[in-house]
Amino acid sequence: MESILHVGLDEPETSELRGCFAQPVLAFETLPRIQVDRGRLMVEHPHRMNQFVPIGRAVFHAIFEDDFDFITALALWGGPCLPGARGMMDLRHRLPGLVRAMAVTRFGQVPRGYADRGTIVVTDSERVAKWGNWHCGEDKSRFSGSWNATQPTLFEEYVEGEAVRIVLVGERAWQVRMAGDGWLKSIHHQNTAFMPIDPELLDDSRRLATHFGLEVVSVDYILAPDGSRHLLEVNHVPNVTVFPEVRGAYLDLVVEWASEDSLRSNRLR
Repeated sequence: MESILHVGLDEPETSELRGCFAQPVLAFETLPRIQVDRGRLMVEHPHRMNQFVPIGRAVFHAIFEDDFDFITALALWGGPCLPGARGMMDLRHRLPGLVRAMAVTRFGQVPRGYADRGTIVVTDSERVAKWGNWHCGEDKSRFSGSWNATQPTLFEEYVEGEAVRIVLVGERAWQVRMAGDGWLKSIHHQNTAFMPIDPELLDDSRRLATHFGLEVVSVDYILAPDGSRHLLEVNHVPNVTVFPEVRGAYLDLVVEWASEDSLRSNRLR
């Protein structure tokens, strides 16, 4: 019987899920070593070095500094992966992910720019510089006047307003008001809370999720004082543990997704 691979889930979630499957579960909090050969995904056994076991389906829920090749290998495999490996691959890197998302969203009007390493951006308006690919609220700076790009940098106009996030877990959806003590807002702040869902933002988020083939995704927007709405970022692996409602929906989705795949296989026999 092929195993289910879980990568990145913490022990409380892994333990809760492990008892829901008839198949063996191989769970890794960090990136395991994998191989893809002739359409088969195999992972190194956690207790037997250089012994690889076949995987029937994979659940990936983490952001590691060096995970792009791993996600790409899952996409190359092409087997059942939650969320969709191709969508995660398309969004993992900040700049190309944003460019792809802007081609889909209705709310991509904020002008964006790019600066190569070692160049200086001069501006007469307030802007935000973003660099690297660490999608966790890191590597951002608000500036005016000039910006010395010490590494390749995305920059955009700073828009004053309320930061919100649409979280999608399967068919379930929530809108979250982000909070923070400064201009940077986070889902981890104590004042972060659910709020009524804007139907147009929900529709836009679902369009993005469908385009990228992601069953789990979150989309960040800024709501400006004039009523305009602007896409900030599409998060291919959103936090699902801050709110119990989201956590429960995510665990239910993992079980349902794996069960549907198993039932489909049984019907084909």
